[in-house]
Amino acid sequence: MKIIVAGSTGFVATEVIRQALSIPAITSVVALARRTTAVPQNAGPSADASKLKSVVCDDFENYTETVKKELVGADACIWLIAVTFSNVKTMPFEDVRKICLDYTLKGMETMAQLPRDSASNPLRFIYTSGHGAQRDQSQKPWIQGDYTLMRGKTESLILEFAKNSNGAVEACVTKPGIIDAPGRTGPVMKVLGSIGRAIISLPILDVGEIAATLLQQAVNGIEKDTLLHEDLVRIGQKALAAENIAR
Repeated sequence: MKIIVAGSTGFVATEVIRQALSIPAITSVVALARRTTAVPQNAGPSADASKLKSVVCDDFENYTETVKKELVGADACIWLIAVTFSNVKTMPFEDVRKICLDYTLKGMETMAQLPRDSASNPLRFIYTSGHGAQRDQSQKPWIQGDYTLMRGKTESLILEFAKNSNGAVEACVTKPGIIDAPGRTGPVMKVLGSIGRAIISLPILDVGEIAATLLQQAVNGIEKDTLLHEDLVRIGQKALAAENIAR
């Protein structure tokens, strides 16, 4: 099985790749990013680093033929390209929207058009959104309203595209809260976690759990089109136990 990990240099993507290299059913991992993706340092003794192929894409609105050639034959894509809630204020909102919405839809459309060996099965497109993303555009949240509405609109457009694809694409939207990992819980993360839990009930999810969930959906099939925090914990813990991946 061939999977694409888009946004492959981020910390969630690194964990996805780390786990994927130890899953026998996955034979090829295409790491798609603006810069070269290295094999995770803690890949583990059962990891097969030869499965990883780093593909550099300079423009996520215009895929070159060279890049598209590397994506041909993929069975699933785990899409992790986005501007996170905590980084929204670091750039103009037009750029945030382009990265979160335009890049995602263009990537989905591009991959859906590429030939695949198992053409009779849909391309599984697993998109990571956010816990507070709001699909109802008439309900603007009081915290980062424009951002959360835009992320919710992206979710709706992804699911609509899959629905109208005549079976070519099957989509799944995951909605995690704050994603934590060993060694990343510094002062800022601790403050964000405290504020999130106290004010907006934002849950914290272990990076290993969400990575395992994303891979489980890619490999074994999509359980439902939207996975909430409790789903991510349930599926992730079960998948980690079944695969027995070192953490």
